[in-house]
Amino acid sequence: MAEPLPPTRSRIPGSGLAKGLAVTLRTMTKKTVTAQYPDAQPELPPRSRGVIGLFEENCTVCMLCARECPDWCIYIDSHKETVPPAAPGGRERSRNVLDRFAIDFSLCMYCGICIEVCPFDALFWSPEFEYAETDIHELTHERDKLREWMWTVPAPPALDPGAEEPKELAAARKTADKLAAEAATAAEAAELAARTAEQAAQPEPPAGGTTTTTGPTTAETTGTTSGTTTDATSGTPEPSKPSDPQDGAS
Repeated sequence: MAEPLPPTRSRIPGSGLAKGLAVTLRTMTKKTVTAQYPDAQPELPPRSRGVIGLFEENCTVCMLCARECPDWCIYIDSHKETVPPAAPGGRERSRNVLDRFAIDFSLCMYCGICIEVCPFDALFWSPEFEYAETDIHELTHERDKLREWMWTVPAPPALDPGAEEPKELAAARKTADKLAAEAATAAEAAELAARTAEQAAQPEPPAGGTTTTTGPTTAETTGTTSGTTTDATSGTPEPSKPSDPQDGAS
């Protein structure tokens, strides 16, 4: 058995009209403020959805944004290039190169799905909104214009003091430290090679050192001439010793 409905309150006739007139009377007493646009720019909220900016260095042409767009207003063209191996004996790889990235803002409904699904942070919301055109066909903006809007994207809010460091920031810092270490190693190797070349260019000294001799050098050796021997120090001839007869007999 259905339960009976609770009794409704009796409404005073004309109460709704009285509430509406009260709102009107309150607004009539307030001073009207007119924003002098375009001389005075409006203060937009920090997360306003003005236009989409493209950071094409992060784009890998994965086509995820174009596939997830409910309006199919994103147009992407690319081609593949072969990248040489990073190390000798490595394998060549192929990568996608972005040729065209355009967004038709006459079809875009500013849902932000393309920005949310981008896995490499290549799309961002920009607060720019002054891109109206007189022709609807000119609302299709190419990647050059999207890149200009990228520089108007506000900085992200600061993290909480106890929050973890983003993985992208940690990876970027790790890569920067690795490049700095490689540069330091290369500088040390270049300095060592320069020192080695400088040492090799210097003349080598003689093996026995530098000696100075005076007088005839041939006189320092003992020579036998006419049965006499000349002393190299005094220069006086000395008589030669007679030979032993046993030496001749033997």
